[in-house]
Amino acid sequence: MIERRLHPVTPFRRAWAPVAVFAGWAVHDPDQAREQLTRLSTTGLLIGLAVLLPTAAAYGFLTWWFTHFAVTGGELRIRTGLLFRRTAHIRLERIQAVDVTQPLLARIAGVAKLKLDVAGAERRDELAFLGQEEARALRAELLARAAGFAPETAPEVGEAPARRLVRVPPGVLAVSLLLTGATWGSLAAALVVPPLLWLATHQLWTVLAVALPLLGAAGASSAGRFVAEYDWTVGESPDGLRIDRGLLDRTHETVPPGRVQTVRIVEPLWWRRRGWVRVELDVAGSSNSVLLPVAPREIAESVVARVLPGATVPPVASAERPPRRAGRCAPVWWRGYGLVVTDAVFAARQGLLRRRLALVPHAKVQSVRLTQGPWERLFNLADVHVDTGANKTVTARLRDAGQAAELLREQAERSRTGRRRARPDRWMT
Repeated sequence: MIERRLHPVTPFRRAWAPVAVFAGWAVHDPDQAREQLTRLSTTGLLIGLAVLLPTAAAYGFLTWWFTHFAVTGGELRIRTGLLFRRTAHIRLERIQAVDVTQPLLARIAGVAKLKLDVAGAERRDELAFLGQEEARALRAELLARAAGFAPETAPEVGEAPARRLVRVPPGVLAVSLLLTGATWGSLAAALVVPPLLWLATHQLWTVLAVALPLLGAAGASSAGRFVAEYDWTVGESPDGLRIDRGLLDRTHETVPPGRVQTVRIVEPLWWRRRGWVRVELDVAGSSNSVLLPVAPREIAESVVARVLPGATVPPVASAERPPRRAGRCAPVWWRGYGLVVTDAVFAARQGLLRRRLALVPHAKVQSVRLTQGPWERLFNLADVHVDTGANKTVTARLRDAGQAAELLREQAERSRTGRRRARPDRWMT
């Protein structure tokens, strides 16, 4: 077993930790920080910097020096910690995804961060930073080992080839963000609420405390999403669907084969005339949540067919609505609920202005539940909940109580049959 260290540029990244402590204190108590700074003389400030900067440099170097990783026969070991040692033993067969990310400064320095999604783990382990080529080679080796290749041959397998399926043009992405209600809603709140607060309180700090988060939310829902989803490309390879995205920070993600628990097709109101949809997903043990930020429905359905083999997206019109008496429980909005059950998926629809169709493969259903509130019992209605392995739930709302009970029994049987017929989840197979 040969242990390796991270890239030599890593100490510069970790040296910021002691500086961040002082910055956090200054933000938490700005009045006290300003008072302490005014008391400092020029000599005292220079002495403070002479102590702080070498301390930060030493911390960065020592944390890098005491961090090692190695690929053994069946696991990836990561040893970290300066005062308190931590060793992560990551079983290769438990790896769900291995993503390569490059923040802007990392791209300039020619390094990359390796993030690992592991089944059953509460946090994502990462190796930051590695050389760009080393990161891709290690990713390919980990995936090859997870697929069952022998340790001596895994490094020679290399990265599996990929075929591009779809690329989202920047112009389409920009127009889709302009046609999203959340963008205009957050922008309107950022422009309207601060002036009203100023007229009501005349307190500058109160206005700033409210205005800055609102402006941040408006930026995140518009410019932030554009930067993060820029040049979104989906490719198909033996190790799953690959996603490359990002204007400033480049991210190379993988949607693992057979790990997708739920697929949601989202259709905002202003997108319908153009026939655009957004595809989101839930992946067990992974943080991947978006498959396509925007795409024509036909293209989106073809990509979904690769994520859920053997499944087709049912038309919106085919969803069976709840009975009319459901309007007494959810006036107007009951018309947005619907249900379609095919041989491959359990599909539940909701939403009138922003339609969402959630598809759960029968083999991924972990449990099925029927619930009835007091108002639903009064009108003989019930909800059927389908729980998945990603700790998410898809609900068929306001079904007839008799139909819901029958659906509960049938779905439990479909789930058992689906799990028996499902192929094993393996990489590169």
